[in-house]
Amino acid sequence: MPALGRLAGRRIVVTGAASGIGAAIAELFVAEGAQLAALDRHAEGIRHGTALTADVSDEASVAQAIEQAARAMGGIDGLVNAAGIANGELLSEVSLEDWRRVIDVNLTGSFLMARACYPHLRAVQDSTIVNFSSGQGLQPFLRRGAYAASKAGVISLSKSLAMEWAPIRVNTICPGAVDTPMVRNGYDPEVLRTQVGARYALGRVAEAVEIARAALYLTGGESSFITGVALAVDGGRSYH
Repeated sequence: MPALGRLAGRRIVVTGAASGIGAAIAELFVAEGAQLAALDRHAEGIRHGTALTADVSDEASVAQAIEQAARAMGGIDGLVNAAGIANGELLSEVSLEDWRRVIDVNLTGSFLMARACYPHLRAVQDSTIVNFSSGQGLQPFLRRGAYAASKAGVISLSKSLAMEWAPIRVNTICPGAVDTPMVRNGYDPEVLRTQVGARYALGRVAEAVEIARAALYLTGGESSFITGVALAVDGGRSYH
């Protein structure tokens, strides 16, 4: 799709920017004219924007990265929380350590990033936050209990932020399965194609850029009267 400069002049922070959905968002946002601070624990993998190392579950690490991002870009008027991890254990089997790690990264990490960016976001007009939940946050299934709980929490967190921080617009994206390294690590490629994709009305899993386009929409001016929504970008999984 041709770039239209939809984020020209915007200063955006994207987490999880070294791979998967976060990397696709970083690439698309830069193509659309944004200044970008790209955050990841493994910043050496970042290919677009100003690369910064950060652990989103650590308050001090987040504060330092946001200070660097604001200094590099001259401010911040958008945040996309794409960093996340998954689990594959039943709730009767998941260790407390693993439970806490999933919650810390997916839910607490989104909160820490949003709160660190808040002083910058409230200082400008038309600022936005896009948080990442999951189809699992809408409809969980077996062996994803910690992940589903963390992602359901992201939906409620985002709605609360949308109420408390208006006119900052805060929305959530709930992807289904996406062809990313995290998903490929959990499935055999043939299973991903023939079994996982079959759960979706469109009969396939998503490409990362398809999710990035949803983040572009919720960050850009076309969605100027949308806040507090949880947008399922899941090829029909949530109703199919």
